[in-house]
Amino acid sequence: MSWQAYVDTNLVGTGKVTKAAILGQAGGVWASSPGYSLSPEEQSTIVKAFSNQEATQASGVRLAGQKFFTLQVNDRSIYGKKAADGCVVVKTKQAVIVAEYAAPIQAGEATTVVEGLADYLIGVGY
Repeated sequence: MSWQAYVDTNLVGTGKVTKAAILGQAGGVWASSPGYSLSPEEQSTIVKAFSNQEATQASGVRLAGQKFFTLQVNDRSIYGKKAADGCVVVKTKQAVIVAEYAAPIQAGEATTVVEGLADYLIGVGY
């Protein structure tokens, strides 16, 4: 399966994620939903956010020009909120899955989808 198919089918296609991208931890966008563009600076900051959790918690995350307040950050996941919308960012062995959801989608619905794909990718070595 192509990386784009993971974004289109396993993330956005579920109806629980509105926009998504898969980034390589070594840099670059492996796939993204149409029109969803993360700047090179945003990509770098997202990949580094897991190793600087205090700063991520304090300053939030910026995705495609939108700032999200960090609700939770750990070695694997970052959960963010912006009004009724939110983001789920999950690190795998080689990639970082970035997903946004919009109301009326609930955080738990999007989180289950994104974390599930991350578990699968980790299981197959990515």
